[in-house]
Amino acid sequence: MATKKTESKKDAARKKSLGELGELIAIKALVDLSFEKISNLNDKKMNYPFADLYAEKAGRKYVISIKARNKFQKNGNLNSSYNLGSNAYTKAKAAKKDLGGEAYWMAIQFDEFTYTIFFGSLEELKRRNSIPIRDCKDGRIGECLVKDKRHYFDFDYFGNKKDE
Repeated sequence: MATKKTESKKDAARKKSLGELGELIAIKALVDLSFEKISNLNDKKMNYPFADLYAEKAGRKYVISIKARNKFQKNGNLNSSYNLGSNAYTKAKAAKKDLGGEAYWMAIQFDEFTYTIFFGSLEELKRRNSIPIRDCKDGRIGECLVKDKRHYFDFDYFGNKKDE
C-alpha cells in the first residue's frame, strides 16, 4: 500500500508532466497558427516570471503563460478555473519589461482522447487570478484556437481519476 507521501510525489510528477506536455502542444499550436520566433522561456530561466513561451505574430510580441489541466476534476465536474499563480500581474509586468511582449495565456484542456486550447490576454481577465474556463468555452473571454483535437497519448498517466 502506497503512503500519502509517495502518492503526493506521484501526483506532483503527473502534474509537472502534464504541464510539460501542455507547453509542447502550445508550441505546436503557435507554429500551426503562423507565430514566429517562438521560444521556451524555461530554457532561458527555469520558472521564468509569469510566462512559459515568447512568440511574435504580425509585428506583435507575446509573453504567454501556459496552463494545462485535466478537463475534469476527480469528482467528474468540469475543472472550471485555471489558477495563474501568485502575483501573476506583477510577474507579467516584469516579463513585458524584459521581453517587450504583451501578457497572454493559453489554457489547455486535456481529456482522455482530445485537447482544446483557449487563448487570451491577461488584460481581459480584469485582475482575476484565474482563467474562467466556462467563460472561455462560451466565447466571453479569449478565443478557442483548437477545439477537441484528437491526441494519441496514453492518458492513464496524465489523468486524475480516483484510484479504484
